[in-house]
Amino acid sequence: MSYIVNVRTVNHGQIKKAERLVAAAGGTVVQRYEEIGVLVVQSTRSSFLSSLRSGDKGTIASVGPTRTVPVKEAPGAGVGRPVPPGHRKLADVEGTYTGTPSGAAPGQDPMEPDQWNNRLINADKAHQITDGDRKVTVAIVDSGIEADHPDLKANIVPSLSVNCTVSGVPDSAGWEATTSSHGTHVAGTVAAARNGVGIVGVAPAVKLASVKVVNDDGFIYPEYALCGTMWTARKQIPVANHSYYIDPFQFWCGDQVDQAPVVEAMRRAYAFADKRGVVNAAAAGNSAYDLANKGTDDTSPNDSTPIQRTINNSCLDIPTELPVVVTVSAIDSASALASFSNYGEGVIDVAAPGRRILSTYMGQRWMLLSGTSMASPHVAGVLALLKGTHPNATPQQLVALLKAQATDHACPAGDARCTGTPANNAFYGDGIVDALKAVKR
Repeated sequence: MSYIVNVRTVNHGQIKKAERLVAAAGGTVVQRYEEIGVLVVQSTRSSFLSSLRSGDKGTIASVGPTRTVPVKEAPGAGVGRPVPPGHRKLADVEGTYTGTPSGAAPGQDPMEPDQWNNRLINADKAHQITDGDRKVTVAIVDSGIEADHPDLKANIVPSLSVNCTVSGVPDSAGWEATTSSHGTHVAGTVAAARNGVGIVGVAPAVKLASVKVVNDDGFIYPEYALCGTMWTARKQIPVANHSYYIDPFQFWCGDQVDQAPVVEAMRRAYAFADKRGVVNAAAAGNSAYDLANKGTDDTSPNDSTPIQRTINNSCLDIPTELPVVVTVSAIDSASALASFSNYGEGVIDVAAPGRRILSTYMGQRWMLLSGTSMASPHVAGVLALLKGTHPNATPQQLVALLKAQATDHACPAGDARCTGTPANNAFYGDGIVDALKAVKR
């Protein structure tokens, strides 16, 4: 099994002491993050968890499993478990692009006229000023990017790309997309190049790092996400997009002994990334769920047998509900909240297009997809534009600008789910993001 171990005091001596305790309990350290006091550990010993928990509490703050099934990946090993039915945290396929690229104005790429999403957030107007700063890189923390896609290959930076899906150990090989087009689609929304082919991203001149955290079965276990987040932090990649929730729980509960250690480890990782200058955008989720008023969850754990459980607001959709993450809801072409989008007053930060979004797809194709997964990369693109305009801004300053520049949107009349004011409510947060304002100094 795989475990997260959090030390109580973050320093080298405590990490080394924790490693000795892990070994004594029958565990092997797979990955260490000394900067945040977290170890990823594996053990075949059934007594490992109870032994470590009953040991030196002055050193070990918490320890918990990362999944409900045994680890099967190992360096060089393949994967093959089918994705469980209903495992729908990633996007729904809406269909292959069947439009006839025509009517593009001079300077436009062929499919730009069909990108209503860019027009809604004024990205087309922003592009009249700038396509973004090529010194800015956005990490696509996802299922990998198709390396030779004609709309993406010029913007991918292999040296900043990584594969985290083998027990959460960073590997410079294997970051390309394999079984899922999800990351490729997300990448195109952020930074498909202006090159006379296909579409144009929100920030078409910025660079892309492929940070692969989705394995070939479609799972994003905590050690994968931890690896991806720490990679962006250590490399100081200024913007990162996270269009997923961490498996196997849709909501990780801080008041449950087996789940709280993952909550704490991820909180530490994102706080460290924020300190290192990384601003993170994340999808709110596709369950039409009120994240501000949690009650039940019947989808978890999704790697074994889901159970009906009662939850509360200490239970978090991770990473989107972590403190330093921009939480993004999805809207349609009429600026209405998409039927699938999660929402919640005080949880949603901003809104962006997420219904029938045309973007890049594996096989050197383009596809229409829907989901909050499609909304979040619009925000990552706007944050990349903001970083180009304000290169010395901290993540907190970039988020403040993003929210201040967003267009307020009132709740729809008669919808009791949407509480709050036009300036900040459960559906739109601080409003719909605006790319044009982002590029004006």
